[in-house]
Amino acid sequence: MYFNKGTFTVIAGPCAVESTEQCLTIAEGVKKHGAHIFRGGAYKPRSSPFNFQGLELEGLEILQKVRLLMPIVTEVTQVSTVPIVANSTNILQIGTRNMHNIELLKAVGKENKPVMLKRGYAALIEEEWIMAAKYLQLEGTEEIIMCERGIRTFEPYTRNTLDISAVCAIKTLTDYCVIIDPSHATGRPEMIIPLSLAAAAVGADGIMVEVHNDPEKALCDGHQAITIEQFGQLMEKLKPVVNAVGRHL
Repeated sequence: MYFNKGTFTVIAGPCAVESTEQCLTIAEGVKKHGAHIFRGGAYKPRSSPFNFQGLELEGLEILQKVRLLMPIVTEVTQVSTVPIVANSTNILQIGTRNMHNIELLKAVGKENKPVMLKRGYAALIEEEWIMAAKYLQLEGTEEIIMCERGIRTFEPYTRNTLDISAVCAIKTLTDYCVIIDPSHATGRPEMIIPLSLAAAAVGADGIMVEVHNDPEKALCDGHQAITIEQFGQLMEKLKPVVNAVGRHL
């Protein structure tokens, strides 16, 4: 189990796998500061077909090198690639766009792997997000990590609107773990630290944040990533809040 009662788990890494050097540099940096799991996308479904779509198989090979340092979570985007991605990761991620992809949920559920299920950007908590998790559970998934990553609202200042109340709802309605992704929720790196503290205070089981060694040169979502140094600052500020709610990093 990657998420245990009484702990607060931190997942950190780049939006996309770009190179071996990039991933190992970030992995070593975030691990030094206390991150527990590395995140990085080999397959990147994007809104625009002109944006970087990921290194795919080459990206999975790079992640195997990172996996020697720490556990990894990466996204699976289609049924045909479920077996190879499952063999290449510790935790399978179902992204926002695929939360409603029933066939993918069923295929992933059969893999006997922990699964992180991101909330769809307009998904109802009880009728849709939790029901998506039930598809995984019925197929055999034992560890489900619900990830609140912001929902679409009328407000354009942030990329999405973080629904922090979703943590309380999931805790009330289920026994699943629930984490917050402040990077995708806001699209603003200056908000990552305060919202990470809020996640800990409200009872989340962890956070997932985007970290890059050179955000300005990132091939994917560099504008919402923090640096390795800033990640270190985040971890230092998290400690007293996590301890105050009876957990530990």
